[in-house]
Amino acid sequence: MMSITGSFCAPPAAQDQTSEAGHHGDRRFSDLLKRAEWMQLPADVRRRFSKRLEGGAAIYTGHVSLCRISRVGWLLAQTLRVIGAPLPLSNVAGMPTVVSVTEEGASGGQNWTRIYGRPSGFPQVIHSTKRFSGPTGLEEYVGAGIRMALTLSVEKSALFFNSAGYFIQFGRWNMRLPRWLEPGQTTVSHREIAEGAFLFTLHVQHPWLGTLVHQEAVYREVEPCSVTSY
Repeated sequence: MMSITGSFCAPPAAQDQTSEAGHHGDRRFSDLLKRAEWMQLPADVRRRFSKRLEGGAAIYTGHVSLCRISRVGWLLAQTLRVIGAPLPLSNVAGMPTVVSVTEEGASGGQNWTRIYGRPSGFPQVIHSTKRFSGPTGLEEYVGAGIRMALTLSVEKSALFFNSAGYFIQFGRWNMRLPRWLEPGQTTVSHREIAEGAFLFTLHVQHPWLGTLVHQEAVYREVEPCSVTSY
């Protein structure tokens, strides 16, 4: 027989905080920043981005606290459905959301799966892979050969992922999209707001059309409970 005590365990707030700053054998994110910048981040943020998830997953649950999508942003989100809908399709706040992060063996990166509840129908599921490669050393792959180069920065104790060009690849053919075809500047931030809780922000800003998408969600980290056989 098998006994499962629950879906998820409590947040790991009481875990050993010495796992920050590249412990667990993973310095992939911290090496993209100067040490002084990395150490400006709260310990919990450093811990989340410095543990290798071999054989496991990091799971975050929360809710969308704010989402604003312009008309052009809505059209862009619908168009991008053909490559997996990487932008939010609903601007309804209060919807539940879950994020899981696992290792991606083929590229040596991380798979990020984001699930967003919607007022009706199935939830939206967004898949992407963070790869430690490309012109900046970090890129987000969303499928269909579409990649976004990223740079890391730290501002006011928050970690920022900033777009640095969009690329499309077909086999060996690789091309950067012309700037007039780009959706604009994409910025994702991760900011600690309370013990064990953080604010995720997605912002897409077009140089001529203004803000296309602005989404905020509050998350807490949980861990899968152990499964006991007897």
